[in-house]
Amino acid sequence: MSDVFDPSLSPAPYDALLLLSFGGPEAPDDVVPFLENVTRGRGIPKERLKEVGQHYFLFGGVSPINDQNRALLHALRKDFADHALELPVYWGNRNWAPYLTDTLRELVRDGHRRVLTLVTSAYASYSGCRQYRENLAESLAALQAEGLPVPRVDKLRHYFNHPGFLEPMVDGVLAALAELPADVRGGAHLAFTTHSIPTAAADASGPVEDHGDGGAYLAQHLEAAGLIAAAVRERTGREHPWRLVYQSRSGAPHIPWLEPDICDHLEELHDAGAPAAVMVPVGFVSDHMEVKYDLDTEAAAKAAELGLPVSRSATVGADPRFAAAVRELVLERAATESGRPVERCALGRLGPSHDLCPVGCCPARTPKPAAAGADGPRPGEAPR
Repeated sequence: MSDVFDPSLSPAPYDALLLLSFGGPEAPDDVVPFLENVTRGRGIPKERLKEVGQHYFLFGGVSPINDQNRALLHALRKDFADHALELPVYWGNRNWAPYLTDTLRELVRDGHRRVLTLVTSAYASYSGCRQYRENLAESLAALQAEGLPVPRVDKLRHYFNHPGFLEPMVDGVLAALAELPADVRGGAHLAFTTHSIPTAAADASGPVEDHGDGGAYLAQHLEAAGLIAAAVRERTGREHPWRLVYQSRSGAPHIPWLEPDICDHLEELHDAGAPAAVMVPVGFVSDHMEVKYDLDTEAAAKAAELGLPVSRSATVGADPRFAAAVRELVLERAATESGRPVERCALGRLGPSHDLCPVGCCPARTPKPAAAGADGPRPGEAPR
């Protein structure tokens, strides 16, 4: 090995990586307090939250998401260590322990002042990007109120079209196809699923120039699904019809949300004579509750009722290729911040996403301060 240090492999100016996720309950007594955190400010009665939380109780009151984040945390630390990338990795959640503010407090007490954030959402949207940035601003303001140093926090770009995100999903689809009976496998349809959101939020997702007709949320999902479907076709030699569908709707009935729902789509496939289907959770990084309940429980029950053979492909989770992709994204952003030339890795026609969320990106109904974007604080400032 050369004694000459390669600056392209330096994470500088960053001195820590923050894994930022949604969080979930880890015991039955956690379910209602967790849902109170998620729905904070909406005035939802506790009895209603108990009803909403029933699907958690089917799994012993435990969401799989925290264990999956622990696995990803381990995978990131291992990959960094294996490649001599000296960057500590911390983990914080929006809605459950370890809470984001506590993690940022730990970070600054450990001496870190320039933090890069990995959000466990690959796509542009209010709930998948802007809301995390708002949470970061709230936590940074809390540190300032406590008299603690306020670090500069940036966010990794959207990674929906990075090979390290897509390739594990391609393998997952191939494995799910292999699980289907041989006589229906060749004609199986691919149902790419993601979280439904209000159509107004979808239309407003991404930079202003991307708004309309589903905005960046729809465009990015269609890009990822198309790339995966094309790779499956290349690997199998078969054309599997596919469609982007939705799940996990939680809004008022009178508000338009993205459709069709996965269960409705399975009915449509059955009525059209499709021999089988693979549910591909392209919108999710790991097998958390929306996957385990909405797909593995609810949608699987609908398929059984219809007599439609289905299987479900794996999410990326803690796949080593995803961990390697995160390392590449960290080094890419570090090089950009340091003014070093860098090649950005992305598949498809959309290309690599922006590093800095523009002003007006994925707006909320009620404007709030947001960190890690062009409308956030300038270096050295606290959130405004």
